Amino acid sequence: MSIRRALVSVSDKNGLTTRATGLAELGVEIVSTSGTASFLRDAGVKVTTVEELTGAPELLGGRVKTLHPALHAAILARRDHDDDMRSLEAAGIEPVDLVICNLYPFRSVAMRRGVPEPEVIANIDIGGPTMVRAAAKNFHSVAVVTEPDRYGFLLDELRTSKGELSLDTRRDLAAEAFAHVASYDAAIAAWFSDTEPFPERVALDLIKVSDLTYGENPHQRAAFYREAGARRHLLSRIEQLGGQPLSFNNLTDLQAARTIASAFQVPCCAVVKHANPAGAAVGATIEDAYERALATDPQAAFGAVIAVNRPVGEALARRMLETKVDLLFAPGYDDGARETLAAKASTRVLEDRERRKVSPGERDIRRVLGGVLIQDRDLEVEDRADMQVVTETQPEKREWDDLLFAWRIAHFVHSNAIVLVKDLATVGVGAGQMSRVDAVRIAIEKAGNRARGAVLASDAFFPFDDGPKAAFAAGVTAAIQPGGSVRDAEVIAAANAAGTAMVFTGRRHFLH
Repeated sequence: MSIRRALVSVSDKNGLTTRATGLAELGVEIVSTSGTASFLRDAGVKVTTVEELTGAPELLGGRVKTLHPALHAAILARRDHDDDMRSLEAAGIEPVDLVICNLYPFRSVAMRRGVPEPEVIANIDIGGPTMVRAAAKNFHSVAVVTEPDRYGFLLDELRTSKGELSLDTRRDLAAEAFAHVASYDAAIAAWFSDTEPFPERVALDLIKVSDLTYGENPHQRAAFYREAGARRHLLSRIEQLGGQPLSFNNLTDLQAARTIASAFQVPCCAVVKHANPAGAAVGATIEDAYERALATDPQAAFGAVIAVNRPVGEALARRMLETKVDLLFAPGYDDGARETLAAKASTRVLEDRERRKVSPGERDIRRVLGGVLIQDRDLEVEDRADMQVVTETQPEKREWDDLLFAWRIAHFVHSNAIVLVKDLATVGVGAGQMSRVDAVRIAIEKAGNRARGAVLASDAFFPFDDGPKAAFAAGVTAAIQPGGSVRDAEVIAAANAAGTAMVFTGRRHFLH
């Protein structure tokens, strides 16, 4: 299909002058709305205005420019339908072969703080989406471009094909155009629904960030998408310095690891395997935090994702590579560390250049058969002042520090979750068990002799006293849990009999 006439009406004018000049050099007549026409004329590009094409002036201060039968007939006419072409000829209308259009910047305006509602409403484009949809529907006869980064591709094909665009190209551009409009409408719908925490309809708008090597298993295809309009996402402002391409499992583990590491202001290291912390610790230095986190379960750390919240030096990099690290995430690396890590081709090395560490208040969305589950993210951390010591024995200062650290880490362990902590480092983790007492036994087994003098955190209440009794017999001196079981009295009695302290938080933190 030859391109002889193009309708250009854009809000984002980046790169437009060069591309419009290129179209003009190919002999393409350019028709534009007033703002775009003025911009192009100032750049020396010859332009026909929409008013000249339709014979009708803009109305309502420019709110009605392109909503005219002559313009839409020029876009919607099917070149292989004689009746359509005779209708155009009878009306004296020349067909439009190419529509270049992007829409009012609704999302960027609506996301700014303090923007008055009339200004947001004014940025709801009407004519633009109508033109885009019309051109995309008629892709057999018309091409449509909505993304500025596609201008170069468009011109390249026109130049190499003597002013023609293939059907495959037009079909691909039509798909992009419909997605562009759908994204736009989703942003508007979300803005109008923002007064409801869970509106009747939710339109998810996702943009692909990258293809992944595979999914959870090699036979599953996978890709990573970000939410349109999100200020941050899992890989934003992150540079991969080396190693193999990222996998699906890398990203699920990275989500857990970086969340744990960023939850603390002091040096912290999280060692994550299968989305659970195999070890976590804080320390006076990041080297100390790493050693103590690794010591939780060195065997489980093999092939783990490791996140730290301090830059990595050469000595630490060498120490880390003594075990197999699948992915390393840090806010920086010195030259020696970069050189050391570059020698290990199997280790994916990510540098975090994001300095805003506050987690966005987005909701958690999980896929189920035929739908999704949506909930608030579990970001809240209970204050010590709101916790209740329910035993005769009070926690000592060191125990309180360990209890609060263990309680924070328990947020990130899949249920049923038990975390044993000693001196601000995990010493045993029991995760994802169907029985809470089994989670206790696993955590004790992982801790071994280190359980003596440790504290315990449970993400939910103990339904029986068997779990706490097993922990106290292993030497655990204090425990923290939500409370709320019908057998709380038995559990408290077990703690009192052992002479240990127990704290109720009043809130559970399941992670399924």
